[in-house]
Amino acid sequence: LEGCVQPGLSPNTNTSAARVLDRLGISVIPCAQAGCCGALDYHLDAQATGLDRARQNIDAWWPHLEHGAEAIVQTASGCGAFIKDYGHLLEHDPAYAAKAKQVSERALDLVQVLGNEPLEQICAARNQRIAVHCPCTLQHAQKLGGSIEALLTRLGFNLTEVPDGHLCCGSAGTYSLTQPALARQLRDNRLNALESGQPEMIVTANVGCQNHLDGAGRTPVRHWIELVDQSLAE
Repeated sequence: LEGCVQPGLSPNTNTSAARVLDRLGISVIPCAQAGCCGALDYHLDAQATGLDRARQNIDAWWPHLEHGAEAIVQTASGCGAFIKDYGHLLEHDPAYAAKAKQVSERALDLVQVLGNEPLEQICAARNQRIAVHCPCTLQHAQKLGGSIEALLTRLGFNLTEVPDGHLCCGSAGTYSLTQPALARQLRDNRLNALESGQPEMIVTANVGCQNHLDGAGRTPVRHWIELVDQSLAE
C-alpha cells in the first residue's frame, strides 16, 4: 500500500520486504495509485469514505491482476485484515462486488507468501534474543497467529517466551490517540510481557503496533521482515 501511513512511519518495512522477495525471485510491482486501505475511516464511523478508499484501491490493482499479478501483498496486518474483507463489505455493490471478491481472495499477508519459500537458502540467522508481538489483526482477524514465530524459528532465530500473547498492545487503530491513558497502560502491560524474556529486539507485523510499542522508548520494536532482511546471507 503505497498510500499507507507505514512508508512514512517505517520506510524500511516495504524496502526490506521487496529486497527479500527479490532474492527469492519474486518480483514486486509498486502501485502508486493505491492509497489508504480505508480501515481507519471505516472504524471511525466514516463507512462511506472507507468504502470509497476500497473502491479506489480495487481500481488501482485491477489492471495488474488482469495482467497476471498473483497476489496483493500486505506488510501491515491491520490493512491486510481489512482488504481481505473487501469482498464482504462490497458484496451488495453491483459495480464492485465481483472485483472486491477477487481482490480479497488475492490479498495475502507477507508471512503467507514467505512461509512456503526456501528462505533458509538465503538467510543466516544471527544469535539475537527476539520477542515476537503478534498483532490482534494477525492472530484474531486473519487467523495467522503463530505463523511469524514458526517462520523465524525455522530460520534459526532465538525466540523468547512471551506470556499473554493474545492481549492487545493498546494501539488498536486510533485508540492510542482517542484513549491515550488506557492505551499507554495496555502498552506497558504488553511490553512487560514481551520483555520478560530479556529480548534484544521486539518484532511485530503491524505498523500501528510497532509505532505504539516503540514509542515507549524501551526495547527497540521493528517489523519482522527487517530482521529477516538484515540476516540475508551475502
